[in-house]
Amino acid sequence: MRDLLVSAAFELFTEYGYDGTTIDDIVHRAGVGRRSFFRYFPTKEEVVFPDHERALAEMIGFLEEGAQDPDPVGRACAAARLVMRMYAEKAEFSVKRYALTRKVPALKTHETSVVRRYERALASYLRRRFATLQDGDLRACTIAASVVAAHNYGLRAWLSSGAGGDASIVVDQALDLVHRTWGDKAETMIMVARTDTPAWQIIQQLDTLREGGTGYRFA
Repeated sequence: MRDLLVSAAFELFTEYGYDGTTIDDIVHRAGVGRRSFFRYFPTKEEVVFPDHERALAEMIGFLEEGAQDPDPVGRACAAARLVMRMYAEKAEFSVKRYALTRKVPALKTHETSVVRRYERALASYLRRRFATLQDGDLRACTIAASVVAAHNYGLRAWLSSGAGGDASIVVDQALDLVHRTWGDKAETMIMVARTDTPAWQIIQQLDTLREGGTGYRFA
C-alpha cells in the first residue's frame, strides 16, 4: 500500500506538479481511501520521503550497537553510509525526488528537517562516547555536522549526475576525509621521556593533558 501511494503520487507530480496535486488526487489514482493515505503519511510532504523513518531507525540501532566501538568517529561515518545505501537501492526514485525537492521550497524545508534528525542522532551517540572529555559536547556536535555535510556532498554529486556510477565512491571519499580529521589517529599521542624522569612527573604531565580536555586517549 505504501509503495502504491508513493508511485501514484510521483506519477501525479510528474504530470501536474507537486503544488498541482492534492492528497485526494493521490488516493484516487491509487484507488484507495483518504484513511489509507494518512495511515502511512501524515502530510503530503511525507510521501516524498517514505523511506527516511526506516533509515533513521536503522542508523540509531547501528549506533546503539556500537556503544563500545573503539572508533566512534568511524562508527558515525559507517552509519551515514547506511543512509547512502538507502538512496542507492532505489536510484531512479532518488533522482526523481532530488529533482522535485530542488524545485519545491516546501520539500526543501522538509528535507532540511529530515537531515537535522540524522545529525541529532549522530551527535547524541558521539556525545555519549565523548562524555569524559571537557570539550565532548562541542566535539560531538562538530563531528556530527561534518559527517552529515560530507555525506550530503557526495550524495548530491551522485544524484546531480543522474545516479551514474557507484554512489559510494564520492561519499566514501568525503567521509574518509572526516575520519582522517577527527578519527582514532587524531586522538592518539606518544609521550617520550628520559629514562631517569621520575614517575610522578610523567603522571603529573598526563593528568594536566587529561584535565585540559585534549581528547587524547591514554593507555
